[in-house]
Amino acid sequence: MDIEAELSSVFSQRSSGPFLFLGSGFSRRYIGLEDWEGLLSRFCLMGKPYPYYKSSANNHTPTSAQLIADEFHDLWWSHGNYEAKREALAHLINDRTSPLRLEICEHLKNKHLAEISPTILEEINALKECDVDGIITTNWDMFAESLFPDHTVYIGQKELLFSNTMNIGEIYKVHGCCSKADSLVLTDSDYHHYNNRNAYLASKLITIFVEHPVVFIGYSISDTNIRELLKSISLCIGKENIDKLRDNLIFIDRNEPAGGPTIETSYLQFDSIQIPVKVVKTKNYTPVYNAIAQFERKLPARVLRFCKERVYEIVKGQNPDKKIAVIDYDQVQNKNDIEVVFGLGVIGKVGETGYKGISIGDIFEDLISNNKNFDAKKLVDTTLSLLPSRTRFVPVFKYLRELGISSKAQYDRSGFKLDQLVNKKAEDFATASLLQAAKYSKTPFAEFLASATESEIFSMTPLLPLADSQVLGDYLRKNYEHLITCNNRYHFRRLMAYYDWKTYGF
Repeated sequence: MDIEAELSSVFSQRSSGPFLFLGSGFSRRYIGLEDWEGLLSRFCLMGKPYPYYKSSANNHTPTSAQLIADEFHDLWWSHGNYEAKREALAHLINDRTSPLRLEICEHLKNKHLAEISPTILEEINALKECDVDGIITTNWDMFAESLFPDHTVYIGQKELLFSNTMNIGEIYKVHGCCSKADSLVLTDSDYHHYNNRNAYLASKLITIFVEHPVVFIGYSISDTNIRELLKSISLCIGKENIDKLRDNLIFIDRNEPAGGPTIETSYLQFDSIQIPVKVVKTKNYTPVYNAIAQFERKLPARVLRFCKERVYEIVKGQNPDKKIAVIDYDQVQNKNDIEVVFGLGVIGKVGETGYKGISIGDIFEDLISNNKNFDAKKLVDTTLSLLPSRTRFVPVFKYLRELGISSKAQYDRSGFKLDQLVNKKAEDFATASLLQAAKYSKTPFAEFLASATESEIFSMTPLLPLADSQVLGDYLRKNYEHLITCNNRYHFRRLMAYYDWKTYGF
């Protein structure tokens, strides 16, 4: 199964970009962090092993943490190994759990990328290309912040609940962060307070779960914390609205079946409510991240958040004397003196700046209808060259041909850096296998288009030896208005990219 194509299709049906929901398995995969029990075991230095505390707590990990914290407090205040830390950190001690919190935080701050394989490195590089709308995490480490440094961070339930969040370009650390020791949800007392506010947290996150695809990485579908949160969300939105979550909840499971990656539908049962979820079973996460990276947006998440925040402040404020700036979004970095930014990427006419605002959808429409009158040089230089490196299927050969580039040698001499779009073979555009397409291998192409299903046309056409560029172009133009808005529009775009390659490519 081509999970990249399938997930790209799911994401393309949403108007809002994906959120990531990151659990402990995410940090374990990339920075070698221990699981919760392994982390607590590091601080069982009082002569008793972790299983002692585990059994004393009746197998309840937050209670184990409370017991360890209580005994570690005395060790920290008396042992010579901690003398320097006592002198430096004594003013941060608030209760008997503080020493353990501080030591856990120091350990986490020192965790960096583990010794990683080329496959894992490829995953991390793919993840960095993802311009996600936001991140929710129960992790205490700061790996997510290192991947998405432009996102605004909210630490703990309280900070999240009482802040004017924008649901874009933000990281919500709902269990705290190692940068604030007191914020860690660690002991049974912490969990008691956390669970008491869970309904309020759920109400704060409802919009995200209804409007955005949420990709869970590093969690089991049976994780207690996740189930409690989803239960609270389902109770808030009601049984009659539960279908709004369909296709929005996606769990990544590293236990790939022997037959290869799969995407399965499962259900979470809460009383009389069933929540549908997708479970992606794969040992390689790169296709998942590639699919996320291909979500089409005209502006980066950090810029959208900047705009929402400034507009919110204008509406909320009492002072009508506001400063307004008209600037290119590339200049939006630390413009704290600007309160409204309007008309990003569209200044007067489609000049150099305007070409940065041209959408991928505009390019596909021009491929089929030839109605945009684009300047091919500006489009290639300014629009196509600025696409994320993980973008794989966008018309490019039509515009290279208009610039007199009709061979690989001419492209190599041009200096353009569009290899991810140019270096293609017919099978790269297909999602079916040669075996699946074999039944149509001798069928006249017009007959194939008339008799095959929509799904077969999208997935098999690039593999057919009798595929005809002119006949395909007629089909695309005739069906464009319908197919560009259908649920399979990602696959339709992929087919249009094949048409561009077959008609104008080399």
